[in-house]
Amino acid sequence: MNILMILTSHDSLGNTGHKTGFWLEEFAAPYYAFADAGATLTLASPLGGQPPLDPKSDDPASQTEDTHRFRRDGAAQAALAGTRILATLDPAHYDAVFYVGGHGPLWDLAEDASSIALIETMHAAGKPVAAVCHAPGVLRHPRRPDGQPLVAGKKVTGFTNSEEAAVQLTDVVPFLVEDELKRLGGEFSRVDDWHPYAIADGNLITGQNPASSVAVAREVLRQLA
Repeated sequence: MNILMILTSHDSLGNTGHKTGFWLEEFAAPYYAFADAGATLTLASPLGGQPPLDPKSDDPASQTEDTHRFRRDGAAQAALAGTRILATLDPAHYDAVFYVGGHGPLWDLAEDASSIALIETMHAAGKPVAAVCHAPGVLRHPRRPDGQPLVAGKKVTGFTNSEEAAVQLTDVVPFLVEDELKRLGGEFSRVDDWHPYAIADGNLITGQNPASSVAVAREVLRQLA
């Protein structure tokens, strides 16, 4: 069971002068769900090496049992520091792909040609394609073989407009995940802000927010089983 986890390389929060990146809990929770299930994990990012951590995800209030475990885990920290360059990877080598959220992916992974091609290839092959929180934004460009948006007519979720408003970044992000998935014809659904919610439509699996990370990972494992 080979699972590819993809993280952002983008660290600038628009023109605010603040930093962004990946969200720690959205990496740590699925990482351990997969590792504890015996999966072989490959970590990748557009630029390779250490992906930028959203500093807000390092706040004490954002910590969970999994993030504390990560801070004690030298091997996991080393793996994260040495992510592989996404463009060098062959989708045929992996059984599933999981996109880690955070605001960063809206700038780089959503537009990355290698990422788009990987999603299209793995989805067409029937392999689980999963993304949580802001990471469903990476689905804005992938297409099905018939040329339709990959998400058209698919049940999907992601970081909601109201959650983006709550963190006061509606006018900072390049696009709103909820609006974009709807524009592409996705059947967007959600629960109350910050509550866990994951939905699968075939091998496409999406989660609403950080609290949804484990549910998305578990659905990936269920499909691989």
